[in-house]
Amino acid sequence: MKRIAVVGASLAGVRAAQELRAQGYDGGIVLIGEERHLPYDRPPLSKAFLAGTASAASLELLDAGDLASLALDFRLGVRATALEPANRRVVLSDGTSVHADGVVIATGGRARTLPGFEAARTLRTVDDALALRSSLVPGARVVVVGAGFIGAEVASTCRSLGLDVVVLEALAAPMEPVLGPELAAVCARLHADHGTDLRCGVSAAGMEEAGVRLADGSLVPADVVVVGVGMTPATEWLAGSGLTVGDGVHTDAGLVTSLPSVVAVGDVARYGGRRHEHWTNASEQAPVAVANLLAGRTSRTYTPSGYVWSDQYSGRLQLAGHPRPDDTLTFVDGDPSSASFVATWQRDGETVGVFALNNAKQFNRLRRQALRRPAALPT
Repeated sequence: MKRIAVVGASLAGVRAAQELRAQGYDGGIVLIGEERHLPYDRPPLSKAFLAGTASAASLELLDAGDLASLALDFRLGVRATALEPANRRVVLSDGTSVHADGVVIATGGRARTLPGFEAARTLRTVDDALALRSSLVPGARVVVVGAGFIGAEVASTCRSLGLDVVVLEALAAPMEPVLGPELAAVCARLHADHGTDLRCGVSAAGMEEAGVRLADGSLVPADVVVVGVGMTPATEWLAGSGLTVGDGVHTDAGLVTSLPSVVAVGDVARYGGRRHEHWTNASEQAPVAVANLLAGRTSRTYTPSGYVWSDQYSGRLQLAGHPRPDDTLTFVDGDPSSASFVATWQRDGETVGVFALNNAKQFNRLRRQALRRPAALPT
């Protein structure tokens, strides 16, 4: 291959470019990014960067040495609008195109919005974070719709700034389908212990000038409204490409699409019937996807670790593995009322997941020992 186009300039795209060089590819690499910024890390956007304690420079994924050694051809501030496999080209929004013998799709996605919340803030990009940060003035009342990781982290940051925060969650408890009722209650407790007004089992109907109107007709006053309800994978530009899309780009177990010269990585990749929207996943996929791209076939397969972490208030939550709601939860160090504990999930006599609150040492030990053999992905 003389030239490979990496479409998407966030973590997954950068890791793919780095892995191409690490695996000996010496051809051209074009890195296409919709944002005008050089590649940056997203996790701090809802935490230190939003709080104003981390600079934009601290987010950068590539330093001067990386830029020199990778020899990337950057196309920033433009988005891919079409993939034409027969012509071996990626068409860009500025009217130009990139000829490519191979393509890495790493377009991630966009923050989901809700009907009636068009004026609400979302948090996906550094520009989103800057816009939201400018709204967090002293005395501002903040309403966060969604108590998942992003919503909880935004709420935590806003509380650290001394702001009044209400979090609205449609579920009975935060992330209950993933964590189960006992651990979901721990997440709820973190909000309560730090003065956040968490309201579960409620439906937000829309925004008004005075705040957020709930489905029951009541009004939650707000000066700033943030919607954190997940993301929508960016696949619309692949219409007509011949690739199978639908809640992501469909791939085989090696992250290879129906075209051997096209692979997908990161939040946009759908394999094993699902996508994994985690930092670790985006980073770990690159070696497998790149090896298969360079080989022209699926020679390696990828097994996700399921590792994700979230810093909320005084707590660091860590999860690894692929637990299901019917797995058996056991507390192996501490209990759910503790400020620090570790729990595991068992299925058929094997540990299939590990969860910890403020106990990284024990978590990492169990993660290494108990999850050596990856459990099957949940269906």
